[in-house]
Amino acid sequence: MIALKSLVAYKNRPALVAETGDKIGICLAGGEILRVREKDIEMLHPGPCGTEILEPEELSGEAEADVRGAWELLEGSSVPLRELAELVYGEDTAKTTWAAYGLLQDGLYFSGTITTISARKSEEVEAEEQKRRGKQQEVREREAFLERLRTGNLDLPGDSRFLQDVEALARGRTGKCRTLKDLGRPETILEAYRLLLEEGVWTPWVNPYPARFGASASSAKTPLPPPPSEDRLDLTGLAAFAIDNPWSDDPDDALSLEGDTLWVHVADPAAALFPGSPPDLEARDRGTTLYLPEGSIRMITEEALPAYALGISPVSPALSFKIILGADGNILDTEVIPSLVRVTRLTYEEADALAGEGAALAALFALADRNHKRRAQAGAVFIRFPEVHIRVSEEEVSIEPIKPYRSADLVRECMLLAGEGAALWALQRGLPFPYISQEPGDLPGSPLPGLAGAYQLRRCMRPRILSVRPGSHWSLGLDRYTQVTSPLRRYTDLLAHQQIRGFLREGKAESDTILGEDELLLRLAAADAAAQGNLHAERASRTHWIMVYLSGKRDSPWEGVVLEKRGNRALVLIPALGLETQISLKGGEELNETVALTLKSVRIPEAEANFIT
Repeated sequence: MIALKSLVAYKNRPALVAETGDKIGICLAGGEILRVREKDIEMLHPGPCGTEILEPEELSGEAEADVRGAWELLEGSSVPLRELAELVYGEDTAKTTWAAYGLLQDGLYFSGTITTISARKSEEVEAEEQKRRGKQQEVREREAFLERLRTGNLDLPGDSRFLQDVEALARGRTGKCRTLKDLGRPETILEAYRLLLEEGVWTPWVNPYPARFGASASSAKTPLPPPPSEDRLDLTGLAAFAIDNPWSDDPDDALSLEGDTLWVHVADPAAALFPGSPPDLEARDRGTTLYLPEGSIRMITEEALPAYALGISPVSPALSFKIILGADGNILDTEVIPSLVRVTRLTYEEADALAGEGAALAALFALADRNHKRRAQAGAVFIRFPEVHIRVSEEEVSIEPIKPYRSADLVRECMLLAGEGAALWALQRGLPFPYISQEPGDLPGSPLPGLAGAYQLRRCMRPRILSVRPGSHWSLGLDRYTQVTSPLRRYTDLLAHQQIRGFLREGKAESDTILGEDELLLRLAAADAAAQGNLHAERASRTHWIMVYLSGKRDSPWEGVVLEKRGNRALVLIPALGLETQISLKGGEELNETVALTLKSVRIPEAEANFIT
């Protein structure tokens, strides 16, 4: 029977019994009365006790105590709580019993329950004491670190260990930060990034954006088997050209022309990379190769490139799309054939220079021009913006304009024909396949000219739609479309190749090696989510490196083109940087007008540069 005014423990707090009955009324410090079940409390001392036992100063127990002596005496035996109180404090009172209860809860010397308390083994006590001394030392060191941080006197690199939570927040790997909280600063990604730069823990040469968007820090590691032995059509006698930027090092498409037949040869990793295999799952989780100014983080292991990229080895395996064109430029038929090709690699500049010298290239240029006109007649929308190539090497950022080469248009048109032809091929065979479509945008009645018009059109673009159902692609001017020309760079292209490969092996659209529509949709969704993360990481990284490039160029002059006006503010494009930014207008500036700008400040954490006219 629990007596009134007896001392009990409720959730490790002292309480006095104030009422008895079906439920026990207990009084806590401050006079709060709770009604609890008997099993929710622990009976400590029958009392009677006064409310002074509940006061905070009483909770630490007796000042005079022989804890170690009691611990040594108890070795090999056990006692109830009140006997422990008498052993430690020399008397059994409510006050000493509560103090003994604190020793039990503390757990350094004693363990068990209030009815059976035993002394812990000496080696356990020693290990716990060492652990507590370490924690106390860590607390002292952390307090000293925080003081250094507040006064701007960090001891680096030693203090870096205390800033791991700040770095994790700055990289977007956590939403909490103890250090910022201790400093009374907001626990935000931006604040964490500011702190790291302010204190010199990071330099501007640390790019946090890939990690923020969940990108891997290194290329794929899962080995890809070599191309299997199989019958391939020998097309090595056909001139084939892989045309790309000079910095491209993973060519995965090449072009040939044979009369009215366009050959688009594409890298063939799907010959060995099967759905659900380890390298396939790793590629799907990445979605795309991540192209950063500081380097490429590849979707497929780097070591696979010599075997699968086109033109790195003298002869390359390929999946060739044979596209037969009519006189009007429309596709009459498409075949897909595993092949061997001998590829000549050209830069856009080299291809433009050779345009008038070789019959094969000249005919390809004519074919591309015809396809461009065909799409224009179908309502395709063409948007051209100045582009730049950003490169980071050895703490140096270079930004170079990308020249508009005619051969870049040639490659684009042929890749579109390959996508259109592959979509038609899959549709004719009833093969579950990834298609890309786009709903019509709301075009302005009177489009603006120049870059302002290009910006206006860009704002009208609807997002693309990935689906297993074909549909028209409005801005490309195509009735059906997919992408198949970058299986080394885009997982959705690789997925299309795997479906094609399954059909070529089985000769039918349904088999255990061909994904059904539901599974295909799941893989498309997973890959697209990862690809969108990479896209955001690429854009944010480019802006970051532009800010780093500008950080040492205060008061430098720049030229901007007015894209849009809103009151006294304008959006301008700085072509030399490929940067769009907001400025304040002096008045009178018109759309497409070139305005002189001066760089006044750069804030790297915010990825903002302030230009004035």
